[in-house]
Amino acid sequence: MTIKQKTKDNNERGARRQILEDLFDDFYTSRHKVFFMNFVRGISFGFGSILGGTVFVAIIIWILSQLAGWFPPIGESIRNFIITLQH
Repeated sequence: MTIKQKTKDNNERGARRQILEDLFDDFYTSRHKVFFMNFVRGISFGFGSILGGTVFVAIIIWILSQLAGWFPPIGESIRNFIITLQH
């Protein structure tokens, strides 16, 4: 890579960085807003993860309860597991 090419790449990289910093400064004029938005984002992500995990486990338990009648040896174990979860 030549010095001319390196200089061009560095100039482009610097220009991109400056544009990103200008956009960030335009959207978030105070650090308080940035911290608050990140806090809300974190709470939302945590709540969504818990909700999604709960729905996923509920679907798996429902599928296992449907399969309990098809496989008698395994079905009894599945029924015991579901009864244990309900208590």
